[in-house]
Amino acid sequence: MRRTKEDAEKTRQTVLEAALKLFSRDGYSLTTLSRIADEAGCSRGPIYWHFQNKDDLYEAVLAYSQDPLEKLVRDCEAMADTPLDAMDHFIERWLGLLATNRRYRQSFEILLNKTELTDAMSRTLKRERQLTQSIIALFQDLVERAKAAGLISTQESANELGLLSYTYLMGITQTWLFAPKLFSLKQQAPFFQRQFWTLLGRTDEGP
Repeated sequence: MRRTKEDAEKTRQTVLEAALKLFSRDGYSLTTLSRIADEAGCSRGPIYWHFQNKDDLYEAVLAYSQDPLEKLVRDCEAMADTPLDAMDHFIERWLGLLATNRRYRQSFEILLNKTELTDAMSRTLKRERQLTQSIIALFQDLVERAKAAGLISTQESANELGLLSYTYLMGITQTWLFAPKLFSLKQQAPFFQRQFWTLLGRTDEGP
């Protein structure tokens, strides 16, 4: 029985890897379950055993980036008493995952660059929008705490800076995913982090 469960999980992971590869290479619209089955070396039967349809499989692929980010938000919320450390951790982890985690990077790229966003993906888009809102809210709260403690000197509102923080990170992400040879994300990550604190007017020496 245990072996059967292990085999089933192995098959599920093989299907996910095949879907990740094809969605990333060819986009959502051009990737069919038949092509995913061929890439995974199986029939469509095992796919339907684990996933209801292509949209369900697509959601599982996007979870490679959504799950870590949702966890990162929770981790940084728990660090709210040290807001600068929390923001440092978020930025380091966001950029680090992109630079070093293939599944995370491909999942992110599929959402941003390889998908025609339609109503058929409403459940996935709802989760993604909720995640976006939670990240912005996190930075708004951390900025407010940092301002109250005199740790950043900007006169801009926490609401505006929370939005700026998210769009700053997304801008870096979108640029690099679109043209990864433009710069080394791993090498430039410390620079981007320093510039983030320049934008916010950090009053101590920074990271």
